[in-house]
Amino acid sequence: MELRNRWHIDFSIIAPIILFAILGISTIYSAESLLLEKNNYALKQIIWYGIGTLAILGVMTIGNRTIMKYTWHLYGFFNILLLLLLFFGEPINNARCWFEIPHIGVFQPSEFMKIILILTLSKMMDSFRHQYINPTASQEFIFLLKVMGVVMIPSLLTFLQPDTGVVLIYLLITFIMLFISGIRYRWFVILFTFAGIILFTVLGLYFLNTDLFIEIFGTSFFLRVDRLLDWSQKSGYQLQKGMTAIGAGGLTGYGYNHTPLYFPEPQTDFIFAVYASNFGFLGSIALFLLLLYFDLRLIYLAFESKSLQSKYIISGIVAMLIYQQFQNIGMTFGVLPITGITLPFISYGGSSLLSYMLMLGILLNIANENKKRIFYRKS
Repeated sequence: MELRNRWHIDFSIIAPIILFAILGISTIYSAESLLLEKNNYALKQIIWYGIGTLAILGVMTIGNRTIMKYTWHLYGFFNILLLLLLFFGEPINNARCWFEIPHIGVFQPSEFMKIILILTLSKMMDSFRHQYINPTASQEFIFLLKVMGVVMIPSLLTFLQPDTGVVLIYLLITFIMLFISGIRYRWFVILFTFAGIILFTVLGLYFLNTDLFIEIFGTSFFLRVDRLLDWSQKSGYQLQKGMTAIGAGGLTGYGYNHTPLYFPEPQTDFIFAVYASNFGFLGSIALFLLLLYFDLRLIYLAFESKSLQSKYIISGIVAMLIYQQFQNIGMTFGVLPITGITLPFISYGGSSLLSYMLMLGILLNIANENKKRIFYRKS
């Protein structure tokens, strides 16, 4: 008995994306009223959603198995792009995170590296689990060293751009995927202890001897740490204005396209402040529930899958999405540091949106395989 169609489109995953697109584009359009220069961000986002849809179809046509064959090639290629950024990247706000593409816009390799890193780590973990059913501590240690090497290369290159926020995502993805892989918990204790010592030393030096801190780490890193710590005092022009706009929304919103005051990056980093001011507390709750449904649907997809590699891929994607959702919304309220992390599928961004749509294609492939497995089992 054969399936009627080659693809099974999982609409329980597609439906939230359609709603994200509607909410995101409408909020970006509202955010444009705050900008002095009109760049047609909403129209561009519509175009990127169109390109992303074609990307999804491309990924589903190629299939995850073929993509995984070339994972290491993609990993090497994008690391080369991250390296070239340091020399040829377009400087924006004192950072070299983008390549300028004439007549198109900017291209940010680190957005795609997040997805590629997930695929690379999932391939390593799947291979390790098939090679060692019950690995010894020494075998796990050697594996962890390999994982650290794979993660540190893009992390260092991205940190030098500088883009600390994306580096944190790389590390979180790695941590969650390793946890799901089932390695001994002692490694996490050692990791947290080591990370705690480094953090304590760096922050101690930052607070106790500023001159020595700058001499060792440089002015750029000092300014990044300083910006990260601003949130604890609820200080900063962007944060204060953003929180005021959220508060002005009240229960039902200040009114669509009527955000009461200006704050920087309303179409990207602080998109939630625009949304909350337009649609208020009730609209924000609706968005939270939609995000929660989407995240839970992906977690359920992981439980449905019998492939360890698919489980690892989904765990990395879910970790990335949940972190970015909490980080982006949290920083607009002043409860988390401002790191420049965008809200997936909602914030404006060609590279980020395209990378999420490619990710969505991979998820739909996994859902398709699950449905085929259930179909053949029943038949």
